Amino acid sequence: MFKFNHNNINVLNLEKSMAFCEKALGLKVVRRKEAEDGSFILVYLGDGSTGHSLELTWLRDRKEPYNHGENEFHIAFTTDRYDDAHHLHQEMGCICYENQKMGIYFIADPDNYWLEIVPEKKMK
Repeated sequence: MFKFNHNNINVLNLEKSMAFCEKALGLKVVRRKEAEDGSFILVYLGDGSTGHSLELTWLRDRKEPYNHGENEFHIAFTTDRYDDAHHLHQEMGCICYENQKMGIYFIADPDNYWLEIVPEKKMK
């Protein structure tokens, strides 16, 4: 009856967040909506293989960082090139937590949202 559609995160610097998501995760813009009065911009990013998207919301009047609590919620991404991804994220300096025993790690985006990286084989 229901299917996943998208997840949303609010960002302070839309261009910086879009560039990060493209470099770190390979996500590309699939749709964009701008308010007529310029008060917000919504950008939907996709992975090119699923229908699920990540919505980045930029609010013109927001200046202070968003409160993420204790980062207990997150969005997870799988990859069949885990070692390559880990190397890229190390070079980018965005790995914020790693659990080698579980074989996963997290990266932090420019707004400090935690994004989990999981090897594809762990999801099967």
